[in-house]
Amino acid sequence: MLHYIKGKLAMKLENGIVVEAGGLGYEISVPANSSVYLAHEGEEITVFTAMMVREDDISLYGFGEKAALDTFNKLITVSGVGAKAAIAILSAMPLAEVHQAIILEDSKSLTRANGIGKKTAERIVLELRDKFGTLEDVQVPEGFDTAPSAEGAVDSRTEAVGALMALGYSKGEAVNALASVKETDLTVEEYIKQALKKLF
Repeated sequence: MLHYIKGKLAMKLENGIVVEAGGLGYEISVPANSSVYLAHEGEEITVFTAMMVREDDISLYGFGEKAALDTFNKLITVSGVGAKAAIAILSAMPLAEVHQAIILEDSKSLTRANGIGKKTAERIVLELRDKFGTLEDVQVPEGFDTAPSAEGAVDSRTEAVGALMALGYSKGEAVNALASVKETDLTVEEYIKQALKKLF
């Protein structure tokens, strides 16, 4: 099993790269926004790899960061998500946004990836939401408080998230809409009204 390959970026392909190492040229599929794909030809790079072996094919998938490889390995554990679908997800948005979408149960964002439909996206969220941390681990926009106050009261914005979810919005949609509300010290009802304006 190859954990990583260190060598020279020999060429870029439509959906991957060729890395020359030890006199061999390794063809590796990589996300379109990966740092290794964005490197210059001739540059020395390190690619963290996953090898997929099937009856009629052996393929290498590569990533510029180990965290991206770890995310890829988690994605392909989901029923119906193969290596190509996982690469599509990681190509559609930055790694941090993939994690955020899953933690916030924002399956709609995942459907931006080619070949990822609503049901598949919902299955990814359902099966992986507990494997990427909690809401507190997400880099939410400035001004959005997800923690209780010193008195133990839940922040009005956070209460509004629950109310918007009850109206049928995803947690991700609710958080992003409320984070864009610039006013502070509003009531829960006022936050909901302002957020709904952003969502329509």
